[in-house]
Amino acid sequence: MFSLSPWSRRPRLAPFLIACLAAPVQAGPLSLEQALNQALAGNPGLAELKARADALASVPPQAGSLPDPFLSFGALNVPTNDFSLNQDQMTMMEVAVSQQLPFPGKLGLAERAAQQDAIGAAKDADEARLRLARDIRLSWWALFYYDRTLGILAESRDWMAKLADIADQRYRLGQAEQSDSLLARLELTKLRDKTLELINMRHGEAARLNVLLDRSSDSALELPGEAAFHFPELPAEPALLDQAQAGRPLLAQKQAAIEAAQNRLDLAKKDYLPDLNLGFGYAFRQNAPNGAFRSDFANFRLSMNLPLYAATKQSRQVDQRQSELMRERYALHDAERTVQADVTTALAAYHHAHERLSLFEKEFLPQARGTLDSLIASYRVGKIPFADVLRAQLSVFDYQVQYWNALTTSQQALARLAAALGKETL
Repeated sequence: MFSLSPWSRRPRLAPFLIACLAAPVQAGPLSLEQALNQALAGNPGLAELKARADALASVPPQAGSLPDPFLSFGALNVPTNDFSLNQDQMTMMEVAVSQQLPFPGKLGLAERAAQQDAIGAAKDADEARLRLARDIRLSWWALFYYDRTLGILAESRDWMAKLADIADQRYRLGQAEQSDSLLARLELTKLRDKTLELINMRHGEAARLNVLLDRSSDSALELPGEAAFHFPELPAEPALLDQAQAGRPLLAQKQAAIEAAQNRLDLAKKDYLPDLNLGFGYAFRQNAPNGAFRSDFANFRLSMNLPLYAATKQSRQVDQRQSELMRERYALHDAERTVQADVTTALAAYHHAHERLSLFEKEFLPQARGTLDSLIASYRVGKIPFADVLRAQLSVFDYQVQYWNALTTSQQALARLAAALGKETL
């Protein structure tokens, strides 16, 4: 008599997996929540975008301020024969102040354009935060799936080794062919090969998650044996599309870019109008050599730039800004279509995975297990060939792997959907 129990719903990790993952020791299992907190707090790429947004937030006051005034000092009409300051009555020392005054409206447009740039940078950082949270979830769930599959493969190898021993025993008793044992040994070798391949895939995924966590790529990553699965009731697709349109930072960033481009276009059109330069000076004169009083002089200046080369400068700048505005509008339209596709794809993937999960849980696995139990009983009394038992057992293992695949895929689809809607979680 023999007993086989391939029904564990908490597959253990392959024992040699830990040895293969020799790396810096982790304090304990890394939960999904811990991974999210670590990444959102310490990811350098996200910190870079936040710093950029902070920097651009300081630009609008600069863009809306007048240029610094000029203070000048001068000596006027100094005779070169003796450089005397009182010999000639037109010799004087001058102090002058001048201020450039852009045409009314230009500074306001420049400031509003900079404000929209700052808003866009902040939204870009928000979008990066969503992408990071999504990528953390995708990578974490992929590792969780690999661990569950490695556990199933470990149980499969144990079961297959027992089956090979039973086949050997029946062969020695003359109750089975030697091919039964050889076939079991062959399948056992295949399982070992699959395990090695899966370990390699886990190494790559662990390296990706470590990078997102701002850790060394070879740091050990141990995940908990259990995880919380969420299956929320989702609104209809049109309602989700409306949520994405209203809440996705990517679209807000593109809209801010359009507003900035529009302000720069308006500013380019105002560049046809001249800027003013106001100046005031006061000239000090010394009294005459004979003591006669000489009055000081005051002067006022008003100058402006003349757009004489508008055909090659201002007009070209307007054309440039119009093209930039059209570029941003096309970018928004493209982003809207991309967001719609993201929502539709993620929603369909979630529903598909959820339906497959129900199928495996309620039909495939119970039927496969019942079939295997029946075939094992028949094989014990020599009614069926060994290959039938082997195929049935491999089917059970395959359904178990697909069950975990559907389970983790559903959570990954939710992560993609949340990011597409502009949310960190649903």
